[in-house]
Amino acid sequence: MTSTLTVLALLVAATAASRSTWSPCGVSMLSTITPFGERARGHRYAATSAWFVVGATAGGLALGALSAGLAALVGVAGASTVTVGVVALVATLVAMVSDTGMATARVPVHSRQVNERWLDAYRPWVYGAGFGFQIGCGVATYITTAAVYLTVILAALTASPVVALAVGTAFGVVRGLAVTLTRHVRTPAALLDFHQRFAELRPWANRAVLASLAASAVVLAAALGPVPVTAVLLAVVCGTVVVRLVVRLVAQAPSVASVDAVTDTTSSTPSPSAPSAGTTSLAPSPASSHAGSGSGRLSRQRR
Repeated sequence: MTSTLTVLALLVAATAASRSTWSPCGVSMLSTITPFGERARGHRYAATSAWFVVGATAGGLALGALSAGLAALVGVAGASTVTVGVVALVATLVAMVSDTGMATARVPVHSRQVNERWLDAYRPWVYGAGFGFQIGCGVATYITTAAVYLTVILAALTASPVVALAVGTAFGVVRGLAVTLTRHVRTPAALLDFHQRFAELRPWANRAVLASLAASAVVLAAALGPVPVTAVLLAVVCGTVVVRLVVRLVAQAPSVASVDAVTDTTSSTPSPSAPSAGTTSLAPSPASSHAGSGSGRLSRQRR
């Protein structure tokens, strides 16, 4: 099972890192670190992109260190092969459900980008390596696929810190090398053309991730056997149905604040045909509006 998980972890890591290039932060890097952009800032593209790859590799090492620590805990726990396989299959299916939107909900993600003010505040090796590290560690910026989390889980389930470290490093290297896609972009017009073609490939990147997840699920199911697989499938299907129902109920239920606001508005709006007791209408009647001063004095005396 360890060798199987190693291959699957590397596969998922490569596809997850590739797909993450289409995130807003990844696209921003492809627009920022370009030959003509670095030339305009008085820097060399080759040096800045090299620092970016170095930083991304270091970020991958950080992600791998996290996975290695979890792998050591798995090894100490001494989990059986069936247990490890079931956890891996459940995690893979959950990632598939999240990425396909079948549960109308996703695993928690965040939408942070790198600070592009670094471009004017620091030297190229600082922002190159700094941007690369944040992107290479996978979880510091935009997360576009649950396969990023699955990479950590599969690497940890290998129970080998060395393998887990290698998987994280591979993720960082792939993310870092993406910056070299713009190495031939020399003008703004060429950059625009590149991004148009790059955007057209995004659906294929999504399909590649889903294909890697489906392949991983099939391989794990074949290794486990029919009984555990049936139990896992039932659990995931039931969980998906429950999540869909909860999301639908939450979406349809009015918020407490909205109900209170409607109640307050209704209760405080007087009915035009039946004014509430104790209130005096300030609008004069047609008769009183044409009354003389005598009627006015009489009215004041009555009040």
